[in-house]
Amino acid sequence: MKFITNKKDVPRKKYVIFIVLLAAGIFALSSFNPASGVETKADATLLAPGSFNKLAENASPAVVNIRTVKIIKGGGRVFRQFKKGPFGEDDPFHDFFDRFFGEERPHDFKQRSLGSGFIISKDGYIVTNNHVVENAEKIEVILKNEKEFDAEIIGRDPNTDLALIKIKPHRDLPLLLFGDSDALKVGQWVVAIGSPFGLEHTVTAGIVSAKGRVIGSGPYDDFIQTDASINPGNSGGPLINMEGKVVGINTAIIAGGSGIGFAIPINLVQNIVDQLKSSGEVTRGWLGVGIQDISKQVAEYYGIKSRKGVLVTEVFPDDPADIGGIKPQDIILSINGKEVGTAREITSMIADTGVGETVKIKVLRDGKTRTFKVKIAKREETRISARTTRKEKQAELGISVNDVTPEIARRLNLKEPKGVMVTAVEPDSKADEAGIRRHDIIKEINHKTITTVSDLNKVISEIKKDETINMFIWRMNRGFLVIKMTK
Repeated sequence: MKFITNKKDVPRKKYVIFIVLLAAGIFALSSFNPASGVETKADATLLAPGSFNKLAENASPAVVNIRTVKIIKGGGRVFRQFKKGPFGEDDPFHDFFDRFFGEERPHDFKQRSLGSGFIISKDGYIVTNNHVVENAEKIEVILKNEKEFDAEIIGRDPNTDLALIKIKPHRDLPLLLFGDSDALKVGQWVVAIGSPFGLEHTVTAGIVSAKGRVIGSGPYDDFIQTDASINPGNSGGPLINMEGKVVGINTAIIAGGSGIGFAIPINLVQNIVDQLKSSGEVTRGWLGVGIQDISKQVAEYYGIKSRKGVLVTEVFPDDPADIGGIKPQDIILSINGKEVGTAREITSMIADTGVGETVKIKVLRDGKTRTFKVKIAKREETRISARTTRKEKQAELGISVNDVTPEIARRLNLKEPKGVMVTAVEPDSKADEAGIRRHDIIKEINHKTITTVSDLNKVISEIKKDETINMFIWRMNRGFLVIKMTK
């Protein structure tokens, strides 16, 4: 049989064939891994979902809007600072403020705020952020169907910024299930639902940009970073994977960092929520040490060939580590046989250890490994005793220094007021050229502990001209560093 082709259709057929071949070529290239030289299967997760409609439709009924009212006493912090004046107790304008305000106390006022949360049980338990409900006099929860309920706080955990509240519904409520944040991969799609700027049940989508972010918000930072749009009012709302399960709680944004948001991993949340539900508080283990990761400079300073483990920078007297035999400058290698590589890992491991439980801690000390048995205590807030301040200039190095006071320790988030703070660095001095900066805390010089300005002067005086000075310092947002210079 003979097929007759219309001549007018020939160009069109050639064009169709060209498109098909081009598409095939693109597909072949996309499934070829140039690094390995082998073909790989196309990963469907790299493609954008066609729609988030079904996911949003199923999850939204379990997401709530939270409105709180806080009573600010006596005009609040802003008013108190204004009346106090800018110069503290010795303010020369103190009489002026007294004459202006007299003895009259300003009226209390109500501060209203908005947040989000999500239902985790049919009988009305709701997870949100601690900062959404902290110090609230009244908490209202509004469901998607616009029904309103008063809520009570079951428990709060400021260290992780988590809170559990409860309402009393008349019937079973829709809920969201927890997913697995450990299984979450960078680049996977996620959806955030909340009430940014009071706009209830706003749905935004994006990807997981990073995991394990430390942003300085607390001792247990381990955030999921996402570019799903998160704004004020989203706090406490869920970050949901493509299976419709919660993998994080939207918590923080970077001021001025458009498109950068952070969520608490749900695997961290589960144990905390269980404790809040059963006892209203979270109990954590306490070792009683200051620790940090081992940087290249620190490894060189201590003569460590490998950077494995975590450096003990200080041991608090009469706390578990001190009683168990741990000392400053020990390097913790493992806890109960599990190797540790970062300070954050140790913090989490000890926090999750039961109070009263004994752990085996393997350390490296003076080039030899030793194992200590330490009985874990309950984590408590510690108080720092007051001490006098001494100021002095160290002319040989070109720096001015202060003893670290409790106030300095508080401002710099130091555990104890020990060490010497650099208050000024003379331009073109030895310290300036070596890289010493204002507000650096000098902890050791040539392996000798520095706790006061007197210690610093004594150690410097014992070092001969042209000899090397190794300063072991702490710098805000950097941790411990080693600065080298020649006297």
